[in-house]
Amino acid sequence: MTGMNILYILIVVLYCASVSGYFIDFIHKNQKVNRLAFWLLSIVWLMQIAFMALRYIAFERLPIMTSFEAMFFYSWLLVTASLFINRRFRTDFLIFFLNLIGFIVVVIGLMVPTGDVSPLLSELFIFEMLMIHVVVLLLSYGVFTVSFVFSFLYFLKHHMLKSKSFNDRMARTGNLNTLERYSFFAAVTGIPFLLIGLILGVIWSYLSFDTIPWLDPKVVTSFIVLAFYGTYVFFYQVRKVRGYQLVLFNLAAFLVLLINYFLSGSFSTFHIW
Repeated sequence: MTGMNILYILIVVLYCASVSGYFIDFIHKNQKVNRLAFWLLSIVWLMQIAFMALRYIAFERLPIMTSFEAMFFYSWLLVTASLFINRRFRTDFLIFFLNLIGFIVVVIGLMVPTGDVSPLLSELFIFEMLMIHVVVLLLSYGVFTVSFVFSFLYFLKHHMLKSKSFNDRMARTGNLNTLERYSFFAAVTGIPFLLIGLILGVIWSYLSFDTIPWLDPKVVTSFIVLAFYGTYVFFYQVRKVRGYQLVLFNLAAFLVLLINYFLSGSFSTFHIW
């Protein structure tokens, strides 16, 4: 594995983490997460410069002559713009979508003709993309599970209070508002991981099989899961819906997630998990 290969993979991983951080900050207004996302993006920006410098040294020309290099340079421009906007104007909505576009461009850069990049980098990157796809999706499942647990505690506490059978153990879980807020925060954290994982999966499928199995049960239910959690966040954050009914919706979203994980994989034509 060459230095450029390792560097490109690190760029993708850190870019993924930065985009996730900006999404969380955009929804939840978390300054600590925003600062972490900014510094991760700054590291990505420096790594992109290093990657272009290595290609300049390797090929003894400006690294903007091929389709792959042009797309990479374009993503670097988007990162540069994002860093500038983040420091000067604080428009979180614009920053998130700029970085999401830049991340997609970095990932699909390997979809150009293989003659534009080394075969070793193409094959390695496709394999690493699959690994990142799996890991990121599993992270999203884990975070959604945390969201489910908080919602389930809310559900139990709500019924105990209603039936006046409350006990000391449940008292230590916090009040209903706290449980609902933590459940929402966990769901918001999981959405960008799920979205990025799906993007990587779609691109990996195209690179590996020259097709995207949109009707595969695993693919269909994965996008349904994204729609459920997106709807949950929309009602909580935009419509300001609170309370028992929204908690039930979050529990239903997790049920769809379980169906996606355990059942659709059994009928999928190419998924093994």
